Amino acid sequence: MSENRDAAGRLPATTDLCDAHEGLLDGGALRALPPLFTAWGKRPGFCGPAATVRCSDDNSMVRASLETPGEGRVLIVDGGASLRCALLGGNLAQLAEKNGWAGVIVNGCVRDTAEIDACEIGVRALAAHPRRSDRRGSGERECELEIGGARLAPGQWVYVDVDGVLFSDTRLH
Repeated sequence: MSENRDAAGRLPATTDLCDAHEGLLDGGALRALPPLFTAWGKRPGFCGPAATVRCSDDNSMVRASLETPGEGRVLIVDGGASLRCALLGGNLAQLAEKNGWAGVIVNGCVRDTAEIDACEIGVRALAAHPRRSDRRGSGERECELEIGGARLAPGQWVYVDVDGVLFSDTRLH
């Protein structure tokens, strides 16, 4: 992830990105997610190109994605804002860390939050839920998503810190 930091080792702040790119915000090329996400993991901030998964109470495609080299990317999981079960837990967070993912954003729930907090990745999700998901092999990868009114395509950029989550059509730093 070092290529995503500035010369002083800092990640770009979402507030600074919004201030510097108001025209992109107004034009829709930079989008802020609603402030609905809770933070877990050791990284309060992370950024990188997006990889995407759409699934419904089945984390099979989440696992399949995290089994691949992350190369500093951010996995965006659109679980349809379901609060019925968790789509990411401690084992998958450890897999993400091992395979070089910068972070995971789940439009849904996570579990094993103490295990996630021990991982050197960033995680954002709507809530924690103790129930695991189904494993039917359903869902799709590398698809366009819309979360909280913000659209995202694979390869677009994701910026996350304590102030929020941004989706950008292009790299901004």
